[in-house]
Amino acid sequence: MEGPGKVAFRRTYSSNSIKVRQVEVGPSSFLKVKMLGKGDVGKVYLVREKKTDKLFAMKVLSKKEMIERKKIKRALTEQEILATANHPFIVTLYHSFQSEGYLYFCMEYCMGGEFFRALQTRPGKCLPEEGSRFYAAEVVAALEYLHLMGFIYRDLKPENILLHQSGHIMLSDFDLAKQFGDPGIAPAMVHSEQNGVPLINTMACTSNFRTNSFVGTEEYIAPEVIAAQGHTAAVDWWTLGILIYEMIVRLFAVLFLSSSLQCCFCDLEFPPLLRISLSRHSFIYAPLNAAMEGPSFLPSIRSLRLHFTYCFLLIQVLGGF
Repeated sequence: MEGPGKVAFRRTYSSNSIKVRQVEVGPSSFLKVKMLGKGDVGKVYLVREKKTDKLFAMKVLSKKEMIERKKIKRALTEQEILATANHPFIVTLYHSFQSEGYLYFCMEYCMGGEFFRALQTRPGKCLPEEGSRFYAAEVVAALEYLHLMGFIYRDLKPENILLHQSGHIMLSDFDLAKQFGDPGIAPAMVHSEQNGVPLINTMACTSNFRTNSFVGTEEYIAPEVIAAQGHTAAVDWWTLGILIYEMIVRLFAVLFLSSSLQCCFCDLEFPPLLRISLSRHSFIYAPLNAAMEGPSFLPSIRSLRLHFTYCFLLIQVLGGF
């Protein structure tokens, strides 16, 4: 593994059990197979654990680069999310340790790779509507869980979605996530208007929190971020709408929006040459319109679920929950 130096401490997490255990594990416990990707402060490798022969994805972050680029807090936020998350659509962290110069995250290896690359291999570089609904439903479930944990994701895009060998998605890369409130407080409850079943009020979790950080990827940044109005978790639903549009139409939404800045001053319209059914129109615009109700408005997950009813049922049948 990359980075010489004595291991300062060894600690491992399991997102499946939400436990912290002291174990003897460090860079020398793994064999590097190949590099999977790299960023401005680190690299991700496919590694094989010597003891078990299992494959993992190892994220290696340079402490020097993180300090110089002022990204220590981002790394710690990502570590906290990975260490405490227990969800089928969020990547699992198995070990976290550090050496003198590097921080290591040993995570589940998703053999399908980036969702972005999978899209590029599809006919027309897009998906049928039902396929898009299925993946969007899983993203909705993951985002809802993150919000209930007390985090805004803020970086949803195909490159940050991984495909598990089971065919399901897993969200990754949480360095731009923002924590709000106290994650230890139990969420508020409401009752279903249809049958009175108690449900978690996802709106109450984030509606009173606002941040002014200008972060995200250009094509997916919500209008209120551009306008510096302060934003809430509603920005995640905006990026979901852009993602859905990209899955179905292939073109980046930015091609017809010109830029997210334009959305601050005009209504959204589909290009006249695109043949999109009314059902697709509603499907794509559900999260976009909800997020545009106002920077402080967080759409009810229950309303978004109406667009993914069949998909959520299918996910449950497949054992996703």
